[in-house]
This record gives sequence, structure tokens and C-alpha cells, in this order.
Amino acid sequence: MSGLDTISSFFDRQLALLQIERNAEIEQNTLLLSNCSHKLLEQRGFALLNLSVVNMQVGMGGRNLIELGRPPAFSTDSILPAHTFRPGDLARIEAHSGSSKTIKNKKTPKSATTSASEASLEGVVYKQIAKLMIVNVLLGINSPTKPADINEMEFYDTSLNESQRKAVQFVLGSKELACIHGPPGTGKTHTLLEIIRQSLFPRGSGLPIEIVPAKKILVCGASNLSVDNILERLLLPPLAGMTQIRCTRIGHPARVRGSGSSLDATLDAQSSRSEQAALLKDVQTEISDSLLLIAGKAKTQKGRKPRGDERRKLWNDIKELRKEYRKREKGVVTSVLSEAQVVLATCHSAGGRVLDNVDFDLIIIDEATQALEASCWIPVVKGKKLILAGDPMQLPPTVLSRDARFKTPRNPKEALANAKKSSSDDLPIDSQLTSDSESGEDSQDETESSRPQAKNKVIALSLRPSRSLSTTLFKRLEQMHGPSIKRMLEVQYRMHEMICDFPSKMLYSSRLRSDKSVATHLLKDLENVTSDESEKSREILGAPIVFFDTSGCEYFEKSNEHEDEGSKCNENEAMLVKSWVDKLVGAGILPSQIAVITPYQAQVTLVSSILSASYGVELEVGTVDGMQGREKEAIIISLVRSNDKREVGFLKDKRRLNVAMTRARRHMCVIGDSSTVQHGGPFLKKWMTWLEDKADVYYGGLEEMQ
Repeated sequence: MSGLDTISSFFDRQLALLQIERNAEIEQNTLLLSNCSHKLLEQRGFALLNLSVVNMQVGMGGRNLIELGRPPAFSTDSILPAHTFRPGDLARIEAHSGSSKTIKNKKTPKSATTSASEASLEGVVYKQIAKLMIVNVLLGINSPTKPADINEMEFYDTSLNESQRKAVQFVLGSKELACIHGPPGTGKTHTLLEIIRQSLFPRGSGLPIEIVPAKKILVCGASNLSVDNILERLLLPPLAGMTQIRCTRIGHPARVRGSGSSLDATLDAQSSRSEQAALLKDVQTEISDSLLLIAGKAKTQKGRKPRGDERRKLWNDIKELRKEYRKREKGVVTSVLSEAQVVLATCHSAGGRVLDNVDFDLIIIDEATQALEASCWIPVVKGKKLILAGDPMQLPPTVLSRDARFKTPRNPKEALANAKKSSSDDLPIDSQLTSDSESGEDSQDETESSRPQAKNKVIALSLRPSRSLSTTLFKRLEQMHGPSIKRMLEVQYRMHEMICDFPSKMLYSSRLRSDKSVATHLLKDLENVTSDESEKSREILGAPIVFFDTSGCEYFEKSNEHEDEGSKCNENEAMLVKSWVDKLVGAGILPSQIAVITPYQAQVTLVSSILSASYGVELEVGTVDGMQGREKEAIIISLVRSNDKREVGFLKDKRRLNVAMTRARRHMCVIGDSSTVQHGGPFLKKWMTWLEDKADVYYGGLEEMQ
């Protein structure tokens, strides 16, 4: 037998064996479908009962795409049971034989269609969508599935501390939802990076079978800054044991921070380097040439513009070329995104057309506690699993329209009517930017340990209207499902242990502690500070906390006529700020290592005008809101409020104060009137008492500074 005959016989035999296997499968499936009840078929994974049509649309090639699911209106259980359906399988949809009009879906061979009822439809499984599971958990229809136990795994980043490792294990074991509570300086981004690595390339012999590698991850953030921060770190050389992660950044290149590799990772840059980019340029050139012809500016025209049929033909050609350009551009974008393992975008940009038909295995939202819940839903509906990261004890999203004097009615129509009646225009800007706790002590006064719920007990599911837009998805889910859905990072790498002490006790149930690398560091330990053993130098550089109490000095606040109505400033406090900055710089601290923060924009303007002549832009002066997520070696806080009425305004907001008091690494100086501030509620009273006990306290005014 010749070589060709041998090869032909080999493939003929393979085809014959495949046909025998196909016939056997058809026979087996036909027997199952004809002799087994629908319930038994579902138990065996060959059918899905009680489905309904969720959506219908036309796909590529004019094919009808039918989405099936179990909405709450049709079934109390929206999660589909285990089944054998996979993309590409032949399937039949038929009406239920009983009196109900529910729909079932059976896996069936093509040759068995003759036995199907006339009210049936046969097709191919296009894809499986698990989004509904997330949505039901977020809306309180279902509780989150109990996370799988992951006790043994190999970490790519071996520097992670114990709480970070537990957070990674918890997230990997969670099926639909997981939240990471990251207080200031606790390495939240490092933890998210390890989660991304382990999600793409699970590492460890003891991992449960449920842990399936993610093929595509969408990373979002409330701001471009948070997204770019993660992007820059993903683009660093890979850790031992893994390859470089392929990343694509969605969004306008002008909004992308950094240069080099960060800009190269944008969708625009990657599209321009693709194989199809040259074709796009050719079409673009043709369009440009045609427009020049219409304008009479082509070299061959000599100023003569086309008219009549010639002009109409050119416009028709341009119209067709633009269609071609959009079609090819879409193909380029699709090709680039198909290669990406991690796609990064702001929550808002995730709703762009480029991600219209892209599904993700995992959605990560950083700074989720600074994003409106509505903006979080944009990426949520694109994925099968959701991770939220943030700190609900820091500032919530900025909301301009909320008026705290109106309580949210239970009736939505009443709420809408009140919203139309009320307006934030009559409120000063500073009070418009406050959080829920502005009007007094609220639920934020309770630490996690003092909430009326057991540690691992899931409270009754209840979806209630939020009081305002500042109620974030992170906070609402914690209230709905209980603390079991989150893990807190407990070691911070920023603050001296004394600076960390008060926020840890008051806001983090004393669980936040300083790593030994920062627990005792001071300004005197900085490399740029020259050794000076004088008493004054030791006094300035050796104190982690300083408090200038202006009580009794009559350093009263005032409204700045040139600033927004209601914004406060305090000229004497501003001079105290300058005096202490001068001392720090005189002791060797660089202006770039110092920041002055205050809750009021009017005080920012005043302090900036005083300091700019001496220190320029190197020394940063800003509001508390603008410093969130930032840090400096030395922070000076001007509280501003000092008055006979003992009014403190939105200093009552402990989240704003938490941001202020956790920006400093080695030194925090607080300047304020304790006789006014302590009357702002229990939190402020305890803070004043703590400062008097722990800080180097100076009583009096400017003369005390000399």
C-alpha cells in the first residue's frame, strides 16, 4: 500500500470511528430525553427548567440571540443549578408541557429535532452569563455564597503581611462578592495587585477545585489617578514565577498619568501599533484627499471646486469611506482588547462603546468608597465576580445636591417632590461638600465592634432607599450582608505609632497598628536633616505630635468676603502656621516634605498667600478633600473654627478629620481652639482630650511660638 493510500485509510478510519461515536451519543441522548422526566434531566445536567426570555437581540450575520434566565418574577431561586451546557452545544428551547408558561432548555442532538414539539426552537449555545448572580447579591435578593476555604497557596509577593494574605485568600475563595477595607497606608494597592496575579495565574497545590483562572479582568477606579497607580505597578517587571501581564488602558491619553510604558499601554497607542492600523491610515488618507477635492484645494484642481453630480459622488464616497473606517476601527479595537488580560478604566469610562460587548471574569473597583453607587453599576454588569476596595471611614463621594435638612421619605414620589422643592443653592459651598455625618452624630459614630450585630452573622437582607448619594455601594453592602463580606487590612506603613493611635482606637476598633519600619520614625531620622543636638531642634524634630491650643486667645474666625459664602478663615491661625513652617524648614525639613491642610477653602487661600512668597509651590497648601490618598513627612492642620457660639460646622464629620489626621508620616501639628472644637460632639471632645494627653501642647498665641 502506497504512502498516500495509508494516509487516506487512516483518516477514513478516524471519520468512521467519529461517526460511530456520534451515533452512540445521539442514541443515548434520545433515550434520556424520551424516557426521563424533566426534573430528572435537570438533575443530570441535561435540562434547565423554569427559564424565561430575559433579552433578545440580533447578532453577527443576522442571527437571533436569545438570553434566558430566572428573574425573581418567575422563580425564587435565580441561580441556575449545575448543568452540562457549554458554548457551541446544540440546544432546544420548548414550552413547558404543563399548564404554566415557563420555558425549559434541553441539550439535544440535531437528529432528534423530529421528536420535538412544534412549539420549540433549536439553536446553539452562544455563551453563559453569570452576571445575574452578582446583581441579585447586590440587590439583596440572594446572600453571597460562602467563600471556599483556601489555607495553602503560594504568594507571588512574599512581602505581604498576614492580614493582606488573608484578604487575598478570602477574595479568591469568594464566588460573587468580596470587599477589602483598606485604612490609610495599609497597602491596599499591593493587595489588589496580588489578587490580580493570583486570579490570572492561581499558584498553589492546595487550591480548591472551584478556583478557576480568570481570562480577563476589568480594573476600575473612582478617579484616573487610582487607575493609573495600579497600571504603573502592573507594568513593572513581573515577579518571580510569572510572565508580564498584558494590560490595556481605556480612556483619553491626555488623562493618563505618567509617560513611557503607561502611555504605551493605552488603547490608542496599542491600536496604532496593530497590524490593521496601516489599513486604517489608508482609509483616513482617502477621506482627507476627498475632502480636499471638495474644498478645491487638491494640487491637481488649481482652485476649481467640483459641482453637481461630481460633488455628490465625492460626498457619497466619503460617506462609504467613513463607514469602512468605523468598521475597521472597531475590528482593531476588538483585536487589541481580545489580547488584553487586564483592562483598566475609570468607572465612567467602562461604559464606553469600546467595551459594549466585552465580558469579564472579574471586576475590581478601587476607591469604591469615593465613587457614587450609580457609577459602580457601570462596570458591575460586565462581570461575573465583583471586588470592592476602599475605606468607608474616609471621605465619601462629593455630592453637591444633598440638603441634610430633608430626610429621605419612604415614598419615592414624595422623595422626588422634595428633591424638586429643595435646592443646595442656599447652602455655602463648604457645607455642600460634607458627608452624612455633617448634621450630627450618626451611624459613623459606631465602630465596627460596637455595631448591633454578631461578628459573622449576616443580617436580614433588606434593600432600602439610601439617605443620599453619599451612601456608597461598599457601605450599603456591608450594612445589608454584614461584616462577613469583607476583610480589613490591619498593618499600616505610613504613620508613627502615636499618630496612628487615635484613629485606630476610634474608627478601626484598635485593629490598625503600625509596622515596625514606621512605628518610631521621626523627622530627625530623615536623610536631609543635619544632626543638631540643640534643645530647640530636638523639640521640633523629635515630637511626632504637636498641638497649639489657642483657647482664650480670641483668635476668632471670620467669613472671607472674597471667597464662597460661608467659607471661613482665621488670620491668626494662618500666622501660627507660617511660624511653625519656618521652624521646620529652619531645622532642615524641605518645603516639599511639608503640607498644610485645612477644611476651608478660604483658609487655603489665606495661608497660600502668606507662604507663597517664601516657599513658592514646593510647600503644598490644600483642603482636606484634596489630600485624600496623599501623604507628607510633616502635616500642619489648621482647624479654623473659633467663636463664642461654639459652632464647628462640618468639623463634626469624623471621616474628614480622619483623612486630616492620617496624612502625616512622622510629624503632625494641630492648630485650633479647643474651647470651641470640643463642643462639636463626642468624637471631637475625645480628640481634644487625646491631644492634650499625647501631644506636645503649647497654650497661647503667637508669643508662645517665639
